[in-house]
Amino acid sequence: MMKVLLLLGLVAVALCEPTHYVGDKVFRLWPVSDTHISFIKELESNVKVDFWSPDSAELVAVHTDVDIHVPASYIDMVSVMLQQSGMEYQVLIEDVQTAVRQQFDNIRQTKAHDYMKYNSWENVEAWVNSITSSNPALISRSTLGKSYEGRSMHLLKIGKNTGSTKPAIFMDCGIHAREWISPAFCQWFVQEAVSTYGSDPQMTSLLNKMDVFVLPVFNVDGYAHTWKSDRMWRKTRSRKTGSSCIGADPNRNFDAGWCTLGASSNPCSDTYCGSSVESEIEVQNVANFIRRNKSIIKAYLTIHSYSQLLLFPYSYKYDQAKDHAELMSVAVSASEALRSLYGTRYTSGPGATTIYPAAGGSDDWAYDLGVKYSFTFELRDTGRYGFLLPESQIKPTCEETMLAVKYISDHVLKNL
Repeated sequence: MMKVLLLLGLVAVALCEPTHYVGDKVFRLWPVSDTHISFIKELESNVKVDFWSPDSAELVAVHTDVDIHVPASYIDMVSVMLQQSGMEYQVLIEDVQTAVRQQFDNIRQTKAHDYMKYNSWENVEAWVNSITSSNPALISRSTLGKSYEGRSMHLLKIGKNTGSTKPAIFMDCGIHAREWISPAFCQWFVQEAVSTYGSDPQMTSLLNKMDVFVLPVFNVDGYAHTWKSDRMWRKTRSRKTGSSCIGADPNRNFDAGWCTLGASSNPCSDTYCGSSVESEIEVQNVANFIRRNKSIIKAYLTIHSYSQLLLFPYSYKYDQAKDHAELMSVAVSASEALRSLYGTRYTSGPGATTIYPAAGGSDDWAYDLGVKYSFTFELRDTGRYGFLLPESQIKPTCEETMLAVKYISDHVLKNL
């Protein structure tokens, strides 16, 4: 009996062990023909590769960068296959485990919340409570509901309390768990808003006239999982009857061309659309809040990484949005504002034609609901680090993104 208990204990420990990526590599491929596209699709079906950009082989197009994370056990096979394909490629990351380790800034050792470090879910949750209690005149906190695993989805409302309902902007971060720079930006935004209120005329005007709802981490279960078990996890952590695969892609789960272009019905896929529209409780919670408040929500901003893009509807179809000209103008000008600080270049445009079609996205859903100014940010970088952006880049990334968000906010204010 003791041996059985010991064995079970060892199994439990093994299940809790974090995933390691020693010897894994990230390749960038440059397909220039239909033959290359077919090769990449065959690669996905025969080898366990993790698509970083685009999200799956189905979204690959000629003359676009394709970034794939290949496990160490498949490196030799994939290298031979790539050489035989005749397709140009390079190794972006030589060892993924080293990149995972090097994203942390060892100079700034702290277990407390730090705006220039990536923060665990526990630290983020403690920060939510702390910054709310420290700024009662500008911040109030509510809970959208619970996640699948029972975590609270904290929502912060930032704005001067005028005693009456104000128009609002809704911003969420961390819809995809592994995109750590995204929640880092939401935390930065909140701190910047409260610390510059009264001294920055632009921020003061915004918070006097509007409220900003900030969801610091949308996919809370997935985010917690990236810290404890699998740094490259993307989806939610829900479990569905009849499948051993876990989670759905929350940004394929909204009611916007659901489960058509750029989404998968395979529960094991990273772009799995879910068993039905809003099957993911996290998506339900966000959608219900925006539906309840759609009369006051004038803009929707969702923060992702990576690729340095500022996108707007549509992604689930190739048709232009009725407000295309204005949205394009705002996106281009916001990107110019962002570039003015460090020279970082962003590409602007509708999702489907600028990167790839993706049905079920939150920005398209919000736009179709009536939220005119609906934008998706894809933050730094363009692939050198991908999802493993070093902490040394948090500050410049957040500083420049603030300029774009302020530009969009100003435009929304002027067009209320």
